[in-house]
Amino acid sequence: MTGTPERVRITVPASTANLGAGFDTLGMALGLYDTVEVAAVDGQPGTARVEVTGAGEGAVPTDGEHLVVRVLHRTLDRLGVRPPAVEMRCVNSVPHARGLGSSAAAIVAGVTAGYHFAGHDVHSERTRAEMVDVAAAEEGHADNVAACLLGGLVIAFTVENRYRSVRLEPHPELVPVVLVPESESATHTMRGLLPESVPHADAAFTAGRSALVVHALTRRPDLLHVATEDRIHQDYREPAMPRTLGLLRALRNNGVAATVSGAGPTVLALPPAGDLPPEVAVDGFDVLRPGVDRSGVRVHTEG
Repeated sequence: MTGTPERVRITVPASTANLGAGFDTLGMALGLYDTVEVAAVDGQPGTARVEVTGAGEGAVPTDGEHLVVRVLHRTLDRLGVRPPAVEMRCVNSVPHARGLGSSAAAIVAGVTAGYHFAGHDVHSERTRAEMVDVAAAEEGHADNVAACLLGGLVIAFTVENRYRSVRLEPHPELVPVVLVPESESATHTMRGLLPESVPHADAAFTAGRSALVVHALTRRPDLLHVATEDRIHQDYREPAMPRTLGLLRALRNNGVAATVSGAGPTVLALPPAGDLPPEVAVDGFDVLRPGVDRSGVRVHTEG
């Protein structure tokens, strides 16, 4: 360990990925947060005690098997620092297994804590770019973790087997509405429903819509309805979440730009002024208006 303060509080936002046709490429941070407090304490190096309240309480591990702890340890190992004994308190508002980036938030918290305890400036642009690569390698794709780290809208891509991202500023009039069902989903299960290949026409359609939705999200919200159309992943997943796709189509048929958030089953809607059509039934879904997070992960240290 270095002379870094031995207690840190990390606030990480939820995120929504794909945003229509931008599969594994586009992500946006949302104003719904998990807070993770980590303290290095006396004890056997590498051990952990974890307290969890909110989402995941009573369901996730409370020892070294907790995802944040495991990622913290791997990050410190990567940086050549011996993991200390830690006490951790997680206050979670991001629903688990709903397509709102809960695993990405945990991974970003662990990576951020690791870089902090290793003495790196976690606020610097260079360090955050490196953290995107490390976190995305943990997650398997960069869209959620990049949004969580950087805030705003991100375009994720790879260069020579490294994960990279570009941050863009979302239009100030965006009012995301997330409709969260009680049911959960697993990303690996949802990916298993996707075909190994898609028709050339669908690939061309996707390229056009992916470019258009970036323009719509940053400059022209009036184009969001057409820009959020998708042909490569949402319909294929309908057997696993028929109510989600039913609500998605009801919203779109009433003129609202709507997509499946990440792997689902949450629906992301982007209606003007955040108002949903009264004729669309949202029974069985919690309706949240979290706003867009524009800051990304936040770090507060204590001595």
